[in-house]
Parts: sequence; C-alpha cells; structure tokens
Amino acid sequence: MAGSSASYDVSSELAEFFLEEVTPAQGGSYHCCYGKPDWGPSVWSQPSDALELLVTEELPRPSLVALPGSVVAPGGRVTLRCAGRLRNMSFVLYRVGVAAPLQYRDSAQPWADFPLLGARAPGTYSCYYHTPSAPYVLSQRSPVLAVRSEDSSSSDYTRENLVRLGLAGLVLISLGALVTFDCRSQNHAPAGVRP
Repeated sequence: MAGSSASYDVSSELAEFFLEEVTPAQGGSYHCCYGKPDWGPSVWSQPSDALELLVTEELPRPSLVALPGSVVAPGGRVTLRCAGRLRNMSFVLYRVGVAAPLQYRDSAQPWADFPLLGARAPGTYSCYYHTPSAPYVLSQRSPVLAVRSEDSSSSDYTRENLVRLGLAGLVLISLGALVTFDCRSQNHAPAGVRP
C-alpha cells in the first residue's frame, strides 16, 4: 500500500482502511490482500487490482480551448488544448456525462493537444492535469467547453429565423385585421344629428 502496510483482524468479509488528513506523500498505488488464521502467518491471497490515489493540491487550474474553433464540420477535425502553467505533466480529457477519461497525454510543454474527429466531436468537455508519478498532485478540472457541429449550429440559426419570420407574419396579420376593423367601424358609424 503505497510504501506502507497495515493489517486488521476482522470477522466479516469486509475491511475498511481509513486515511485521515491525507497528504501528498500518501498518493500512489494501493492494493489489498486477505488471509485466514489457519493458513499460517505468511500465507496471503493474491493482491487486488491496484487503486491509484491522486491527492489534490493547489496546482493552477487549466484552461480548455478549441482550435481552430468550437464549431466543427462533420468531416473536419478539431483539437482541444488543455493548458496549465507547469511543464512535464500528465493531461486528461473528459467528456461531460462520461465517467471514464476520453484521452490521456504526457507533455513536456505546459499544455497538451487532444485531436477529435468532427463527426464525433460535438459535446461538452473538461480537462485536468497531474504530476506524472507518485506522490500525485492533481489540478482542479478546467471550465467546461462546448463543441458544436457546423450543421447543427446552422440548422439552429435557420430554425430561429423561421420562428422569428412566423412571429413577424402573425403581428402583421393582426395589425392588418385591426386596421380593417377600424375602417369598417368608422364607415358604418351612425351620422351625427345636425342642429
């Protein structure tokens, strides 16, 4: 367990290990094993899969931008650049709504580029970066960035324009009806009595 070990005697099938006031030195790779008293003191199960513990400190929050822009053609490409302030970091790109990371990049620069195909690019993204080895120090996630398809954005504009034109037409028809009604009411008004 990340350079240290602990054992507990438990009567159930579950044991919990608590880390209180976690420090960067406790970041790293953890695994667990189990044994039974009648197996002997040196007989243990195979270790579990490793659990990576990333300890967050005050790494500067990264930014996320789309190059050349956040509107992409279906057959085109877009590159998302996650930029921090520190070199030699590991960068991770997430798509909002998907639990697993979308892409990883190690970079000697204070940024990493994540290329996306245009047809699959539309969505909302965020990124973060961390030190490449233990003890891990993690940044906060970047503000989210929305990438739209060129077709969907143009169809949205077309739909909005059609709605505006329809509303303008209704207003003109209503005004025409009011003017017609007013003219007819004036023509049919009874003549005033003259002295």
